[in-house]
Amino acid sequence: MLEKHIVLDDADPAVFYGVNNANMQLLKALFPKLRIVARGNVLKVMGSDDDTARFEQVVRRLERYCAEFNSLKEDTIVDVVNGQEPGEEKNSEVILFGVTGRPILPRSVNQKKLVTDYATHDMLFAIGPAGSGKTYTAIALAVRALKNKEVKRIVLCRPAVEAGEKLGFLPGDMREKIDPFLQPLYDALQDMIPTAKLKEYMELNIIQIAPLAFMRGRTLNDAVVILDEAQNTTPQQIKMFLTRMGWNTKMIVTGDLTQIDLPPTQISGLVQALDVLDGVEGLSIIRMTKKDIVRHKLVTRVVDAYDRYEQAHKTDKRTTKQNNNE
Repeated sequence: MLEKHIVLDDADPAVFYGVNNANMQLLKALFPKLRIVARGNVLKVMGSDDDTARFEQVVRRLERYCAEFNSLKEDTIVDVVNGQEPGEEKNSEVILFGVTGRPILPRSVNQKKLVTDYATHDMLFAIGPAGSGKTYTAIALAVRALKNKEVKRIVLCRPAVEAGEKLGFLPGDMREKIDPFLQPLYDALQDMIPTAKLKEYMELNIIQIAPLAFMRGRTLNDAVVILDEAQNTTPQQIKMFLTRMGWNTKMIVTGDLTQIDLPPTQISGLVQALDVLDGVEGLSIIRMTKKDIVRHKLVTRVVDAYDRYEQAHKTDKRTTKQNNNE
């Protein structure tokens, strides 16, 4: 009798085993000649050489399916055990599947452009209003690259700039102090990677989330690096960030030019970078619009209202200035 240990490296054990270990109970029923014990991410199997080898083949196929779709149903298990292809078909536009098995795919023309340009460009700028999906799509592309083993890590960073209010001194260590600024990045990751796997990735520094100031002096190889809220960088900061790029690295810079939280006298590094880098070979700039907003329909209306107000305000100021000059 052979004893073999099978380690689930890619799939989340909680998803693989199923609710109340329903998937494991089904596998045990489908392989009655084997003794199967699951502990953590390790399956201990005891039985004949042929049965054990066949069980491992089934587990590896199910693991790949589970890692890709973030779900594992009983029908899928039966199909694989019977030597059939799993019933689920993948839409060619799907970037990856979220933790609930929900497909994450581009939902607007410019989101699709971001996905297609990612394949052909190493540095991308995604500029657009709140809710246009620029950060979410960028993180989905990074997670897909990590899952497909195209890169070894993901680095996400943001400038730690307060949005119009003073937060004062925050308690805790360095990570606890910067976490409030980075929460939107955590939110996106939690949609795409199971909790246990995300925790493991972060403990092993496979996924790193840090403020922009911590990028100085680093060379980032074999990574997808995302700079979010880039409109709040200074020219020196964004230049420092862009020059961190190493071999086999993709960089995605996202920002909203209508939400600059820097002091009025400070030039936005993103605004300057878009002028300086326009036309540089190998670089793509995707300019998203209100048509790309995929949040609640009121978000589009709010953006429209503020655009009208700011346009009218600028006209009033010009008229007042001309009257004063006269």
